[in-house]
Amino acid sequence: MQRLIVAFILIFLFNSNLFAIEKTYFLMLKNNKVNVRHGPSFDYPIKFIYNKKFLPIKIIDKKENFRRIIDHKKNSGWIHISQLKKSNSLIVLEDKILFKNSNKFSKPLAKLKKGRLVIVKKCKSKWCKVKVEKYTGWINIKNVWGEQ
Repeated sequence: MQRLIVAFILIFLFNSNLFAIEKTYFLMLKNNKVNVRHGPSFDYPIKFIYNKKFLPIKIIDKKENFRRIIDHKKNSGWIHISQLKKSNSLIVLEDKILFKNSNKFSKPLAKLKKGRLVIVKKCKSKWCKVKVEKYTGWINIKNVWGEQ
């Protein structure tokens, strides 16, 4: 009986550690001007300001209504949750070709430079249909920043 109780306690402790580890996830900036602070409160000074609506950022921590973020250039800080929304954008981390269809043998439409922000329409397998200015096409999602 004691072995059974010890086994249940060990299983509970092991599983509770799994739930304590929070998964990182992506959100994007809701506005054109977003303040990033040194800490999780309006009392902390502004560290820097993002001026790029739809920029995908990774959430690495949270405290009350603030989220600790990191971007594709490894900048980090705290942003109020009201300035964030569900992500549907990506940053291209290397030069890529935008194709008409979801394969590398289809017609190329444009060349996307490293650092380019794209809006995701839909994804399938290793390809995403994206919109960039006046172009809509498919990119391979290898070496992109954001959630696919």
